[in-house]
Amino acid sequence: MQSRTYLYDLLVSTIFTEGLDAEMDLWALGFNALWIKGANLDTLAPAFHLDLATRTPCYLSEILDHHLDDGSRWVAEVNGWIGIVPALFDDDASLLSVTQGGRQAISFSMNIHGRQHFTYTRDGRMAVSFEATWPKERFGDDPHALDHLMDGLRFQITDDNVDPVEVEESVSSALALIGRITETDIATDWFQARHSRISDPSWHLPMP
Repeated sequence: MQSRTYLYDLLVSTIFTEGLDAEMDLWALGFNALWIKGANLDTLAPAFHLDLATRTPCYLSEILDHHLDDGSRWVAEVNGWIGIVPALFDDDASLLSVTQGGRQAISFSMNIHGRQHFTYTRDGRMAVSFEATWPKERFGDDPHALDHLMDGLRFQITDDNVDPVEVEESVSSALALIGRITETDIATDWFQARHSRISDPSWHLPMP
């Protein structure tokens, strides 16, 4: 039986391969992923500054070094969905713009401040948005749109001494929810599968 933190643990072990700073963790690094349905990669490439001529086979475990070198993003296509890591969309307007015309998008991000934000948008509108550790407080036009897919998943942080929910389990639940929405296996179809890396010619190292 898999642990309740399996997907979180898998993501950490995939992103942090040997040779990286032992003191770095996923929260300090930050994680930002986007899954989109209803558009092909040719259509999406301009929004993400992707040079499709640079497309090269790549595992998610390899993307960190390449991203630091040339801004490459890991791009995966499964079951009609396109996954992009890192997505680098830092505002709702950009996220909503890519779903206009009947598209759907799922965004999940983690940052150094301990936030884990989940957003589901469709047709240019925010359907539901919440912090993975506090899903009782939801925003959007249809805050209960995903309730039927959340059965058995545990998000809400608790201090229950018998069976507590901790942050790692909340993140795993958010990743499992993404798998249910996309009707894919988040581990074998995405995190462990070989897909592509595509460089961003406009990318440059951020100033310290």
